Amino acid sequence: MDQSRAPVLEALSAFRRRGDIVYGPPGHKQGRGADPRVADLVGLDVFRSDVLLLNGLDDRRESTGVLDRAQELMADAVGADRAFFSTCGSSLSVKTAMLSVAGPGEKLLISRNAHKSVIAAVVINGVEPVWVHPKFDAARHLAHPPEPEDVRRKLAEHPDAKGMLLITPTDWGSCGDIQGTARVCHEAGVPLIVDEAWGAHLPFHPDLPAWGMDHGADLVVTSVHKMGGAIEQSSVFHLQYDRISPEVLKQREDLLGTTSASSLVYATLDGWRRQMAEHGHDLLGTALHRAERVRKAVAALPGLRPMGREIVDEGLAADLDPLKIVIDVRELGISGMQAAEWLRDHRHVDLGSSDTCRVTASLTHADDDRTEEVLLAALRALTDHAGALERRPAVDLPAPSALELEQAMLPRDAFFAPAEHVPAERAAGRVAAETLSPYPPGVPAIAPGEVITDEVLAYLRSGVDHGVLVPDAADPTLRTLRVVAR
Repeated sequence: MDQSRAPVLEALSAFRRRGDIVYGPPGHKQGRGADPRVADLVGLDVFRSDVLLLNGLDDRRESTGVLDRAQELMADAVGADRAFFSTCGSSLSVKTAMLSVAGPGEKLLISRNAHKSVIAAVVINGVEPVWVHPKFDAARHLAHPPEPEDVRRKLAEHPDAKGMLLITPTDWGSCGDIQGTARVCHEAGVPLIVDEAWGAHLPFHPDLPAWGMDHGADLVVTSVHKMGGAIEQSSVFHLQYDRISPEVLKQREDLLGTTSASSLVYATLDGWRRQMAEHGHDLLGTALHRAERVRKAVAALPGLRPMGREIVDEGLAADLDPLKIVIDVRELGISGMQAAEWLRDHRHVDLGSSDTCRVTASLTHADDDRTEEVLLAALRALTDHAGALERRPAVDLPAPSALELEQAMLPRDAFFAPAEHVPAERAAGRVAAETLSPYPPGVPAIAPGEVITDEVLAYLRSGVDHGVLVPDAADPTLRTLRVVAR
């Protein structure tokens, strides 16, 4: 296909050239009604480009196939059979993907290091999760994706499971063995879904980790806004083989998705695909060289330990995305959260994820010499000033095995069950009726239906005292917890 074409952008350009006057949504009428103070800040072109697909970019019957052609080009660019755009982010896309494989009451294998959006999908969809626990890295207090043999064991225990959801890469850049996991799933006759939210860039350079479509996954969900060049909420489903029906996927997406899709998301998805198809290899090659320089420079700074391919050599992960600069800061005597706060307050550098042990900086094709130097200068300053940071209460990090909680009820049943609030001191042994996710990255420590333990409670409550955010808790202070009523 002609990857120089961009059907959505071309249709938007034609709309603006024609000067169409719209008598339907959006109510700002391509910016004519926008508050000038808003337009001055975000740009009037944002409003001018906010156009409906129906009777806007396309006609009433969508006869010119603007969106269909853009999606076909995306599929061709990444080696998928089909691609579908979503304007609601991968938080919704992963719900759709799961519902396309397993319906209410049916079993689905799921990596337990899943984002809270996956737990939300379990509650909404009513599937019965079969948790496949990740490979815990005790030294780094980090969870890496589960291995194919973990999946094989769970499929043997649950032969009625409808499929598997694998999360790779993680927020920290560690990657699972997609090819091996796909082989195990296909031998059992079930599809593999890959939540590759952090991997939209992977198809476009051979020195990046495995791309799901190239390694046997049936359905891959990507968040193009994370490591790509589209705006927030830009997500794509990629589909191949015949284990998941494209008709079913489209209907499930229609069930959950918005009827007011954003042309801004469609346009930037279309433009990013064209950019990567034409220039992705060179752009990402430059980014990879930059990441290598940054990692070496960080390793030379006192008290900072960047994570590298040693996790692969140690057998903890199948691969590592080198564009994720993950830095352990514990030798500075501070937490990753303190480091992130100091860097934002004192150097105006906003990092990605941070936790008790580390921070991460994501590099993309958008970085340049200036952003590279700003990052390194900020980290150098952090090492100089870390000794003056106020020492906060320590976080009680549990043993890896303590994070594998008993599932006493289905998450959906527990979430919708009659509930009560109990003091944290009396919560151990009770069944959680809420999700508790230290954020970021937002992987639940406790999911609805799991039995609360003293060890995990101590971890979460000491984390809150240290400054951890648990935004989905009914009581964010964790003085009380929401549990299933007796």
